Amino acid sequence: MIELEEQLKNPVWYSLKETHKKFVVELNGVQFYNPEVCTFGSFFDETKTTEAANEYLKTSDNFFFVSENQIPIVDDAQVFLEKKIDGCQMVLNKLTDVSITENIVLLGEGFIDEIYDLVWLVMPGYYRRRTFEMGKYFGIFKNGKLVSITGQRMQTNHFTEVSAVVTHPDYTRKGLAKQLIAHTTKEILKEDKTPILHTNKGNPAISLYEKLGYELTRDMNWWLYRKK
Repeated sequence: MIELEEQLKNPVWYSLKETHKKFVVELNGVQFYNPEVCTFGSFFDETKTTEAANEYLKTSDNFFFVSENQIPIVDDAQVFLEKKIDGCQMVLNKLTDVSITENIVLLGEGFIDEIYDLVWLVMPGYYRRRTFEMGKYFGIFKNGKLVSITGQRMQTNHFTEVSAVVTHPDYTRKGLAKQLIAHTTKEILKEDKTPILHTNKGNPAISLYEKLGYELTRDMNWWLYRKK
């Protein structure tokens, strides 16, 4: 079994090798998620990414290659780089004690549309309805309306990623995200896994994650490619 530290260097790859292997699309030695679920791709050998990218873009208009240090090689005649997100990975050291005062609900399939709508309201672009299948989602309701969520995304036998930390603009600065992240982190710890998360460098939310006990560990870059 590959150790945690090695998996964290290439989290998409190892997620697709283990917990999410049912979602894998393998092309020329490069691994992608089923585009209906998530548009992340991973590799070890960048010389294989050109052919793989061209093939994958027959099923999706865009996708991300996710890597710590390596730079993908693509066919400039077929593919263009829309943007590169300078990201970072954070790993839980020790969870800070957080008072949970809100009623946090495990969200079943009946909430897929509400989750999708809330994510697209706050962070439009890349969340798919079937992204829900990647892990558990938790939410907080106000007046019968889903206003804040967290979810689980990439995961292996060793780690689970906290993701989709989203709060409706009318309900921010009320500590909802903090409680949801703490709750989701506790749920991951119950499974004897290491909680991790990814975000953009310079994101103001990093200070919140650090207060909760997460530590910056490495760069994790997101190369967004689109079909020409």
